[in-house]
Amino acid sequence: MEHHGRSGSKLRDIILGGQDGLVNVLGVILAVASAMNDARIVIIAGLAATFAESISMAAVAYTSSKAEKDFYKSELEREKYEMKHMPGTERREVRDIYHRKGFRGKLLNDIVKKITSSKKLWLDVMMKEELNLQGGSSSPSKGALIVGFSALAGSVIPLVAFFLVPVQQAVLISLAVSTATLFITGAIKARITVGNWIRSGIEMAAIGMAAALVGYALGAALGVVV
Repeated sequence: MEHHGRSGSKLRDIILGGQDGLVNVLGVILAVASAMNDARIVIIAGLAATFAESISMAAVAYTSSKAEKDFYKSELEREKYEMKHMPGTERREVRDIYHRKGFRGKLLNDIVKKITSSKKLWLDVMMKEELNLQGGSSSPSKGALIVGFSALAGSVIPLVAFFLVPVQQAVLISLAVSTATLFITGAIKARITVGNWIRSGIEMAAIGMAAALVGYALGAALGVVV
């Protein structure tokens, strides 16, 4: 279960970073491309957004993961204190947890006795069953690296075409490649987890494109005004 949990966390980080990087940079370069027909400016804006987005995503991933681990540690220490100084209350909480699960009579008493006979097991039950908190997540630094590199990889995808062809053609190629990438990512996510891969792919592509096209509309509007 720990292996599956960590794999799911890594998949979440990869999708989060990759999708966010791709959509944000696509929105920026579409806005710039629609405002001015200059490939050099589009590329500069895209590269600036790429590195800013990657560093920002990595920083957010690190701080949020660190905060989550710190919160878990604080709750762990609180439960240890309560088990030591208020064991009767904590035993009743264990009883209430398993009573709600449908256990009664001698079986319920045996479960409570078994759990509270081991401090490690007792603490584990309180953290998971009472507080719905899971320990053993990946380190904040590792999560930040995964999210950061995924954002970097995703950010590059919509930008490549602008190095190869004129701006107007690059816009169409970038949209097509980005849409295909988002669809494939959504399909892979569904295959690895659950759900219909076609629906998942379309959903991710549609959400990503809707967000990116806001940038295009903003750039077009500003191009007219400015």
